[in-house]
Amino acid sequence: MADDEPVTNGVATGRLVLVATPIGNLEDLSIRAARCLAEVDAIVAEDTRRARALLSHLGITGKPVGRLDAHSSPRALARVVERLCAGEQLALLSDAGTPTVSDPGAALVREAVEAGVVVSPLPGPCAVTTALAASGMKADRFRFFGFLSRKGGARQAELEQLCASEETVVLFESPRRVTHTLAELAERMPTREAVVAREMSKLYEQFVRGTLSELSQQAAQDQTSWRGEITLVLGPYSKVEGPALSQDELAQRMTALFAEGLRPRDVAKALARETGQPTRVMYQWIIEQRGQ
Repeated sequence: MADDEPVTNGVATGRLVLVATPIGNLEDLSIRAARCLAEVDAIVAEDTRRARALLSHLGITGKPVGRLDAHSSPRALARVVERLCAGEQLALLSDAGTPTVSDPGAALVREAVEAGVVVSPLPGPCAVTTALAASGMKADRFRFFGFLSRKGGARQAELEQLCASEETVVLFESPRRVTHTLAELAERMPTREAVVAREMSKLYEQFVRGTLSELSQQAAQDQTSWRGEITLVLGPYSKVEGPALSQDELAQRMTALFAEGLRPRDVAKALARETGQPTRVMYQWIIEQRGQ
């Protein structure tokens, strides 16, 4: 590359360049990123087919492209670091967007840093900030959850953290699982405002807005329209002074939850999430209602 040869502790090393690539429209690639891809010795990519398609679009030929994804072995990771330590200049590409953001490239960056290799990030496209900017939600403070765990206790714990977050929340989801995830979120906080961002910067870009309950219903009714790359943005969770539901609505909701076989403590937790009231307050209210 045109930059001076990196030196760490007096010893010349290679450089790992993190190149942010388009999340859709190839014209979003920066001039600097294109120059970098032309100048580095080789490219390490999560998806070699997408990397080669991008190189072809740029007219770059003969550039070596190696794969390093979530299934790569520790030895494969070590070989890349060895090349960097030997002085090679390598570019790291994710599937799309900024490398290491909910991306297997994070492991390579950690290993490279520990080995004393210079890591240079090239800013560019990122689905997180793109969706956040267009969401209309407060963006001065937000939490990023990436992809939720598929199932089990880990997923339930993540959902609880997500529901309790008072900041705007951004997360990724597969089009195959977005209907299920929206249903889970709507069950916990039906009135929370949200945006489903799909196919950003592409021909069929779409931002679907509404409460989680409304979005869940839409997704269940027409799953075919919820394809493509999905980013979810949830608005800030507002703790209210009193129940968001009327007494009659609250009683109906309580009855429905008990009909599902939940225990009083679990019903209290569900109502607390929906109303913003402390669980102990809702638990006491349930005891009083059932004692009538």
